Amino acid sequence: MLRIVVPKAELFDEKTNGFVNIDEQELLLEHSLLSISKWEMKWKIPFLGPSEKTQEQQLDYVRCMTITKGVKPETYLGLTQDNLIKIKEYIEDPMTATTFNEKLKGKPNHHVVTSEEIYYQLAANQIPFEVERWPLNRLMVLLRVFAVKSKPPKKMSKKAWANQQRSLNAARRAKLGTLG
Repeated sequence: MLRIVVPKAELFDEKTNGFVNIDEQELLLEHSLLSISKWEMKWKIPFLGPSEKTQEQQLDYVRCMTITKGVKPETYLGLTQDNLIKIKEYIEDPMTATTFNEKLKGKPNHHVVTSEEIYYQLAANQIPFEVERWPLNRLMVLLRVFAVKSKPPKKMSKKAWANQQRSLNAARRAKLGTLG
């Protein structure tokens, strides 16, 4: 969860040709599957997709992340550059100590994941939907751990198997003091 403070400000509204006063407001934000689901419901495009988001879409995602009740819509217009940097850093933070050691093979996967696909993965892995409020990056790592752990072990090549057998036989001969 991220806590930011939108400072008090007076902004010019081009639509009404007047000024809008914004009171200081503390916002609690949560980058989660639930937030993405709300955003995708409105915009009908994948949040995790490769396309760039407009400024309006980015601001709307901050609204979807907000768990503070009773926030006035104009409050989001008062977000400072510092607020936006903190939000971006929060969204990009992996929020887990888990890492994956993998070598890239072949073509990269360009499959775009939607919130419904993530919910499907939760159901398929029997993960309770309460995790929809977890930080999204942490949830994605959990799903990836499930995928890695559920893969069958790779078969050993004939050469590797023969080397292992040679090593085991040599260790047995040394332990028993025999020649073969």
